[in-house]
Amino acid sequence: MKPEHRVELYRRLAAVNPNPRSDLEYSNHFELLIAVVLSAQATDVSVNKATARLYPVANTPQAILALGEAKLRDYIKTIGLYQTKAKNVIKLCELLIAQHGGEVPNDRAALEALPGVGSKTASVVLNVAFGVPTIAVDTHIFRVANRTGLAPEKTADKVAAKLEKVTPKDYLLNAHHWLILHGRYVCKARSPECWRCQIVELCRYKPKSRAADAEPEPLKGKPVANASRTAAKSARKAVKKAVRKGAKAASKPRSPRAATTVASKRERKPSA
Repeated sequence: MKPEHRVELYRRLAAVNPNPRSDLEYSNHFELLIAVVLSAQATDVSVNKATARLYPVANTPQAILALGEAKLRDYIKTIGLYQTKAKNVIKLCELLIAQHGGEVPNDRAALEALPGVGSKTASVVLNVAFGVPTIAVDTHIFRVANRTGLAPEKTADKVAAKLEKVTPKDYLLNAHHWLILHGRYVCKARSPECWRCQIVELCRYKPKSRAADAEPEPLKGKPVANASRTAAKSARKAVKKAVRKGAKAASKPRSPRAATTVASKRERKPSA
């Protein structure tokens, strides 16, 4: 994709959503960190349902440690891999208290040293909580980057590196949110809604989808004036062909041997 097209792509996404934010619900840096850890291989909707019950009871490292791993599992058991995540959250809280005074660190290496926190989680926290211009690539952003031609690469890490390199500086801070929201709600995996896409003219994705109520595209080839008339004509041809074939078979003379065989079969047939 040309640089000027990248600028226009982000300009259009920004025009539609000038102040994008995460679908995850949180009220402080710690709640954000825990929500992102829980969202691994889970939907934001499922995480929000769980944290809506958890955070009123425990929304600090100290409170979650007081709650304990067993009770924490009960709050997050509707989320995938909840048992492993509960263990990681408990260990994460212990390290935050021991090494960072209970605060979420504004440092990639320190974040990635926490249990359950990888490169993507660290990037989200740095971007959302601390305003660091970094792009965490999930399945939605990976799809959008490759479909549109914005940053076509074979792995998430390579897509992230390329996006951070080619995204105009004016748009880098919010690029993560614009791309993830576009992939989640418009450029969907199975049925991309190209007919309402703001960047459709800039996208190199070929099989553009159409709205369900859109006018059908004209058929290629010779037009058929009346489909039922054509079907009836074909049926008449088939009948004529069968009649000719039957008449030809009936007019063909039988050999004496064949006639004798038929006669002998009739003689051997028992009477009723």
